Amino acid sequence: MAGKWWQKAIVYQIYPKSFQDTNGDGIGDLQGIIRRLDYLQDLGVNMLWLCPINVSPMCDNGYDIEDYYHIDPSFGTDEDFEALIREAGSRQMKVIMDLVVNHCSYRHKWFQDVLRNPASPYASYFIIREGFGGKEPNNLRCYPGGSAWERIGNSNRFYFHSFAKEQPDLDWENAALRDEICTMMNYWQDKGVAGFRVDAIGNLKKSDQALSRTRFEPDGEDGLTSLAPYVLMQDGIQDYLKEMRDRVFKPHDSFTVAEVSVPEHKLLEFIGPDGYFSTVFDFSYTDIDVEERGGATWKRPWTFREMKEKIILSQMDVQKYGFASPYLENHDQPRSVSKYIPSRDRSYESVTALATMYFFLRGVPFIFQGQELGMENCPFRSIEDFRDPVALQRYAQALERGEDPEAVFAYLRERGRDHGRTPMQWDSTENAGFSEGTPWIMVNPGYVQCNALSQMREGHSIYHYYKDMITLRKKEAYASVLETGWFVPVETRDDRLFCYRRENDSQSVRVLINFSADYVRVPENLMTGEVLLSNREASENGRLMPYHAIVFSE
Repeated sequence: MAGKWWQKAIVYQIYPKSFQDTNGDGIGDLQGIIRRLDYLQDLGVNMLWLCPINVSPMCDNGYDIEDYYHIDPSFGTDEDFEALIREAGSRQMKVIMDLVVNHCSYRHKWFQDVLRNPASPYASYFIIREGFGGKEPNNLRCYPGGSAWERIGNSNRFYFHSFAKEQPDLDWENAALRDEICTMMNYWQDKGVAGFRVDAIGNLKKSDQALSRTRFEPDGEDGLTSLAPYVLMQDGIQDYLKEMRDRVFKPHDSFTVAEVSVPEHKLLEFIGPDGYFSTVFDFSYTDIDVEERGGATWKRPWTFREMKEKIILSQMDVQKYGFASPYLENHDQPRSVSKYIPSRDRSYESVTALATMYFFLRGVPFIFQGQELGMENCPFRSIEDFRDPVALQRYAQALERGEDPEAVFAYLRERGRDHGRTPMQWDSTENAGFSEGTPWIMVNPGYVQCNALSQMREGHSIYHYYKDMITLRKKEAYASVLETGWFVPVETRDDRLFCYRRENDSQSVRVLINFSADYVRVPENLMTGEVLLSNREASENGRLMPYHAIVFSE
């Protein structure tokens, strides 16, 4: 698969609502992204992924789309988006959109027609079933919690929603619906969009059992059971994915990255030479710090050895078939500095060691806005500081069930999605330079010390280290091996060390990281070669200093 244009991509994810506000309403906008394109060009990224910007009531921050063909006024106009594509293109950057087609908004014209008219031709665009005994068809739980079924008015008809009740699932069994979706996708590709990040795509196919009148064995105190086993990666989903590939992705030579966890035996059909997508995200270590208990997610202890083993297994599996997309952060995750690095150890060295570890893995690397500055979790003071509907619902459910609300708040304060959604920290002026108005969500007070302007001015900063990593990946002498070379793990017999090679027939690059606060002795053969990048000036007598990361050319 070597030679695909997107293998050179270094993707920067933008959460538009929190990136840059230009009109003082406290909400980021497309003109704000345009204003910051020079910053992104200087950093060195060459592809921008925008979280949803379509018309939406924003019940789930844009992942509930009301109109697939137009830009939400809070972000600007259709013309602003066209200008963004042009301006990014003039700086050799491509733009990809978030594709949300498992569900739409309850305010979409299709669904509104269904609510008004039970005989609506659009009723078949959604999953609607008769209730059972005056209640929901079954006791499946949607992802945010609560029943996956919502009653339509006072009728005995219920619609299915994998996510919030404001996000009715679309019925992909319907050929007319699929035609609508493909037409819409081609519309945006023809506008100049280079591809899509494909949201929640593994949920498209529902099993017969999921939609049946079945009483499932509850897995939580709410009497419900998770819908995931009955809607994720079901047999038959391949037919829908092939249709999208053949009708949209192939004709446009798109870059696509799917938000789906793919088992090893299905990787060939998903990301192989004739796969449905260009890449899939590498989720192998994303949720290493959490576990499901009683129908809810809670923190769990983990070790660096465990993380390393998960990365190695994923890399070895994926490279047999194609490419994945490694990442540390996104809009659904807390800040990686706070998640992966103990608070006592957070520093330039530890943050850049973490960055080095993931950035040179095989695949298309993703950087989330502010990650290149080492932004940390926001010290939310109370549940009132949160804006994420999932977090607020979880807290409300805890109160209803008599659970300890403080325990739930403590979990959200560490693991809530809003940590990745606080405003981008541009400078040390009021509101971190994000807005002259009142931001829609709390600004992380750490912006005074951690901001883009100060780090750009410093020669020794996390921003400049990210810039150096990007420069090395693009450098002609090493681009081939770092873009498409094999991943080869190197045994170090020390759980504090992670070492791997990227190699092809003519080159080898070695990445060595001490992910601990200890001085660690390293086998002599691993400390040889030309140093291409290091987050410390020198090693000491065959030892790596705490959180020391080095990239060698062999």
